[in-house]
Amino acid sequence: MSRSLTDHVASALSDAPRAALVVAFSGGPDSSALLHALATHSPRPPLRALHVDHGLHAESGAWASHCRRFCDGLEIPLEVSRVSVDLSRGEGVESAARRARHAAFAASLRPGERMVLAHHRDDQVETVLLKLLRGAGPDGLGGMRPLRPSGAGMLWRPLLDLPRDALLEHVATHALSTIHDPSNDDPSIARGYLRGSVLPVLLERWPQAGTSIAHSARLCMEAADSLRDAWMDALETVRRPEGTLDAEGWLALQPAWRTPLLEHWLHTQGLSAPTTGQRLQLERQAREGGAEKLPLVGWLDTEVRVWRGRLWAMRRLPSFDTEWSAIWSGEPLALPGGGTLTLGSARLREPLQVRYRSGGETLRPEGDRHTRELRDMFQQGAVPPWRRPRMPLLWSGKELVAVGSRWMSERGRRLFQEAGGVLTWDEDA
Repeated sequence: MSRSLTDHVASALSDAPRAALVVAFSGGPDSSALLHALATHSPRPPLRALHVDHGLHAESGAWASHCRRFCDGLEIPLEVSRVSVDLSRGEGVESAARRARHAAFAASLRPGERMVLAHHRDDQVETVLLKLLRGAGPDGLGGMRPLRPSGAGMLWRPLLDLPRDALLEHVATHALSTIHDPSNDDPSIARGYLRGSVLPVLLERWPQAGTSIAHSARLCMEAADSLRDAWMDALETVRRPEGTLDAEGWLALQPAWRTPLLEHWLHTQGLSAPTTGQRLQLERQAREGGAEKLPLVGWLDTEVRVWRGRLWAMRRLPSFDTEWSAIWSGEPLALPGGGTLTLGSARLREPLQVRYRSGGETLRPEGDRHTRELRDMFQQGAVPPWRRPRMPLLWSGKELVAVGSRWMSERGRRLFQEAGGVLTWDEDA
């Protein structure tokens, strides 16, 4: 063994700025070794631990209790965060659990703290190979970054150059009690299959594969960082109002810029990135789709539409009952098509009916001499087509008096003024 975990941790701490540390502590061998090495380092850094209980295994409660005993033995405060793994986004259990775990990390971090993760060189090799099999570019093939923002602090992976054998040796030397999570060996999970079936054969034929792949990852990360400076500048030239992108400008970018720019744009909105095939489909739709086709490409929980020369990204819109209706007096009203209708604390003297568009509706907007078809108003008002069926219509008897909070008739304005409230449709609620 060329270098022990203790020596590696000491070197990492000496090179890093002094900060309070939070160890992401699963109770497995890797995080147990890391937590023990940090706790026994002299002088001990400001240190606490976080255990995320995903609730996915029957023993998860017992695992949390084990982690608490381990931390008590080292006199380290432990926070247990119980999370709910959302499987409604269309991703696998592994990805959904990772998303929930990282949300817990971000929520736990205090300003200036570093969340320390026990990812090592073997993890990095697995990540790079999985990214390669998914057709990733330089950013993906760069693997996990040693340092990146999370919540009010940072995620820190100081062990990416250290093989897992060094952590296992530390566990054995100090007789540390650890947890074994059987999902880590599950061949039905991509990482488990790679770890159990592919990598042993690869390393038997090429013993230095781990070192070489980790080296390639560093080179790819350097290339990705260089490209990032260029496409971040380009991003400012293709940004458009309402968080959209200029489709033609995006398509005109160099391919090496186009993909990471798209992924960054989606991630900053909390949306998932497409596969290579889905991105190519989006590029084709953006080039070939006419205005009447309203191109749409979707994946997992994300949809990207092309309309009026711009890319619009959003969470996948669920279906809803277009025949729904309700009698409304001003109280907050959650709508099946999305959003909430409110009138503040005011209440209408004359209740209105709320329903959705069925076609042929007309409105004479306040201050307008003419009655207009709602279809024309939507087009002239640049209301995106996917929002039109979800915009609530407010009726007084047979008269349309308001379209969401976008347009209203003189009668509608009078009704709301008499009530002393302001009509609001918060479509994003």
